[in-house]
Amino acid sequence: MQSSTLRFSNRVEDYVKYRPHYPPEIVPELERQSLLAPGMKIADIGSGTGISSELFLQKGYPVWGVEPNREMRLKSKELLQAYPGFNAVNGTAEATTLPGQHVGLIVAGQAFHWFNREQCRSEFERILKPGGAVVLIWNERLTSTPFEKAYEQLIIDHSNHYLKVDHRNTGEAAIEQFFAPKEVTLTVFDNQQVFTYEGLEGRLLSSSYMPVKGGAGYGEMVADLKKLFHAFQTGNQITIHYSTKMYGCRLT
Repeated sequence: MQSSTLRFSNRVEDYVKYRPHYPPEIVPELERQSLLAPGMKIADIGSGTGISSELFLQKGYPVWGVEPNREMRLKSKELLQAYPGFNAVNGTAEATTLPGQHVGLIVAGQAFHWFNREQCRSEFERILKPGGAVVLIWNERLTSTPFEKAYEQLIIDHSNHYLKVDHRNTGEAAIEQFFAPKEVTLTVFDNQQVFTYEGLEGRLLSSSYMPVKGGAGYGEMVADLKKLFHAFQTGNQITIHYSTKMYGCRLT
């Protein structure tokens, strides 16, 4: 399997255009839970192209986006250059390179399942200030509607390693074990994306386990995706629903 730090290097543009963002309600909810407070420094671990970082930057929070993939890190600097509070850092969850007791909140959006849990737990404790918290966020694609079930099967049929790297393999028991003996709070938000065919193909290609454009298996995958889209589209659009899960815990 390809290294987790290199998996998305050739998918950056599709990732930027077609990956789901996170509900804006996340920030006020973290403030309500007293895990986030004005002026608090945030470390976004596995920040990618900056989707999760921007959520906090928009509310005036300074963010250190720690991302080992060069292409994604450079794209985040480009996309978030209007925010003076954004700092792109070449580091990993296990070795962030950030100073000790530097941040009050650690965020990992769509990334924790790539981390070495034992090593990053120690690193998180090192860079967090006393009373600091960790928040893990995933947009979990639902498989409830007939289209969503068929789309899931298409991914299984055409993917490379999907069942091995799917973030859903990191269940609640593993998350609770990571934070033990601290107690974790789960908050769930509704989320969705509405696509034309072009967007749906881009969304599929943004995933590291799918064939790349022009690569082996791409033609067969696209043929099946077009059939799927035309069978289920309404008004030339398709909707993908997500359950955005946010796990919060005061770690130090």
